[in-house]
Amino acid sequence: MIKELSKSIREYKTASILSPLFVVAEVVLECIIPFVIAKLVGAIDNAEGVDLDLVWKYGAILVAMAVASLIFGALAGAACARASSGFAKNLRKDLYYKVQSFSFENIDKFSTPSLVTRMTTDVTNVQFAYMMIVRLAIRCPVMMVFSFVMAFVMGGNLAFIFVAVLPPLAFALFFILKKVMPLFDKVFKKYDNLNESIQENVKGMRVVKAYVREDYEKQKFDRAATDVKRDFTRAERILAWNNPIMQSAFYLVISSILFIGSYLIMKDMGQGIRVAEVSQMIVYGFQILSSLMMFSMVFAMIAMSAESARRIVEVLREESTLKNPEHPVYDVKDGSVDFDGVSFKYSATAEKYVLSDIDLHIRSGETIGIIGGTGSSKTSLVNLVSRLYDVTEGSVKVGGLDVKAYDLDALRNQVAVVLQKNVLFSGTIKENLRWGNKDATDEELVEACRLAQADEFIQQFPDKYDTYIEQGGTNVSGGQKQRLCIARALLKKPKILILDDSTSAVDTHTDALIRAAFRELLPDTTKIIIAQRISSVQDADRIVVMESGKIDAVGSHEQLLGTNAIYTEVYESQTKGGKDDE
Repeated sequence: MIKELSKSIREYKTASILSPLFVVAEVVLECIIPFVIAKLVGAIDNAEGVDLDLVWKYGAILVAMAVASLIFGALAGAACARASSGFAKNLRKDLYYKVQSFSFENIDKFSTPSLVTRMTTDVTNVQFAYMMIVRLAIRCPVMMVFSFVMAFVMGGNLAFIFVAVLPPLAFALFFILKKVMPLFDKVFKKYDNLNESIQENVKGMRVVKAYVREDYEKQKFDRAATDVKRDFTRAERILAWNNPIMQSAFYLVISSILFIGSYLIMKDMGQGIRVAEVSQMIVYGFQILSSLMMFSMVFAMIAMSAESARRIVEVLREESTLKNPEHPVYDVKDGSVDFDGVSFKYSATAEKYVLSDIDLHIRSGETIGIIGGTGSSKTSLVNLVSRLYDVTEGSVKVGGLDVKAYDLDALRNQVAVVLQKNVLFSGTIKENLRWGNKDATDEELVEACRLAQADEFIQQFPDKYDTYIEQGGTNVSGGQKQRLCIARALLKKPKILILDDSTSAVDTHTDALIRAAFRELLPDTTKIIIAQRISSVQDADRIVVMESGKIDAVGSHEQLLGTNAIYTEVYESQTKGGKDDE
């Protein structure tokens, strides 16, 4: 796990190395200062009178050491801040880039709220832990070792009092961490649930308000937040024992040094150990035990971030289930599509197949309609064409070659998909359209929008194509959003165009105009249209009727009408019910 995370340090290695080096220099100076003070006090005690030259000499040395220690401390802090912030930046970048490489199957494994938590809260926890590791985790043991050495030099066997207190403190720290670790493991999973509650509520705000469910959503959020608070409180309550245990050990050690030191001074009449040395022993005792306290804080932070680190590494180690072949093909010859004995399920462990025994052959330039009830796996079928998923059995061919033989980017650039759930990003209409082709000219944007019947409403906006689209396209209607997404797909100039129920929010007249434009101006592009309305597919070259993940029938509108029960039933329910006129 550490090896995986360390890959994100990269250009911040120098800062990560310099920070501990500066810390060591700072600690050495801090440990020598009490020794110099003790020497000064001892020299004054031994002198018959106060030697001001001696005082000035030692004073200058102490000031120089204090200034040097301050400089090294500041340099250590600056290097540590650069190292930890840079590490966090790279870690977020690596996570984001990794997620971008995932297939739909990989994304299905991690929920969106979980990925958000990992890129925000988890990375922040790991950043704090790294900051403590490159500075405090170095400072504490170095401080303890140097302070003990100096205490032994000054106080001899009296320094073993510090050693005696270490085993019980280590045991107490181990016990606390053992109790806290499982709690942090639980709490981050509950963070995912909390983020999920927020995401669902914000995304479905209109539905919440339409059904007057604000109070219910508040209670739902309150339960999730309370659950997180409860586990954090339990963890913090256990960690709170750390401070009083350390404080008790500190006062016990100081009391022991004062008692034993005073006894030795009086017994030996200052010949063995002197007051100045005992006083500096107390300083070293404070340094040792304060270092232990800081070290325990570092361990607590590392304990909390260990689960965060595990969750981050889980994403970084995840390999995309879709990979380019060793020698990929970059040229898609034409828009023909062949499904040969295709069966598909979303994961290897799934018991039920979503698609079964699919044999379908589509000629380049042909218009294919796909119709079927909810859950008939229409979308799953077309997702295999652009290789958003790989087939479980059989093969899917585009341009005569298995889709697995193509470079993924090359394939997807020739298969434009307008998804059922249309997404627009914050930015101008031009910026959204150029997702289809970043080099498209203004004339090409207008032409694509005319084909998609979007130019007319765009021209009515005050800023026309420079109109700003809010996040999620909330300032345009559902039908307008669909037409912009169709125009965006057309700008790719694909060999295959897939419309996944992407005209459902468009009136039947506009839908007809879009299909007519496709027939006349895109004769060589294979068009696959998934729809709920018969009118959207009835003029297709062939119509595929799907039922329960299988092809029930294939034919033209005239061939299916009256011969296929499913198609006839849908047609009659829509025409007699007048749904096409609504």
